[in-house]
Amino acid sequence: MSTEPVALRLIDREFLIACEPEEREGLIEAASFLDRKMRELRANAKAPSFERLAVLTAISVAHEFLLLRKQHDGQEQRLSHGLAALRSKLDAALEMDGLKR
Repeated sequence: MSTEPVALRLIDREFLIACEPEEREGLIEAASFLDRKMRELRANAKAPSFERLAVLTAISVAHEFLLLRKQHDGQEQRLSHGLAALRSKLDAALEMDGLKR
């Protein structure tokens, strides 16, 4: 497959990014998300430069990502412990009934 440029707009700047055709939709969605975040931060800041706004947005998005990853990891661990406990109970029940070999 060949890469083709896609035009992405962040705030009032346009960027041409080369991507594979199957990545195009996801890249446009990511740029739209970043544009919304940058606009939110710009509304609450005192006229930051584009570069400063980009860095603040990157930090904000990274922070949200890390929080979500921690939550996901915690849920995964709880699920794993819950499944292990359930398996132990099932093993014990099967042993009591003489069904387990």
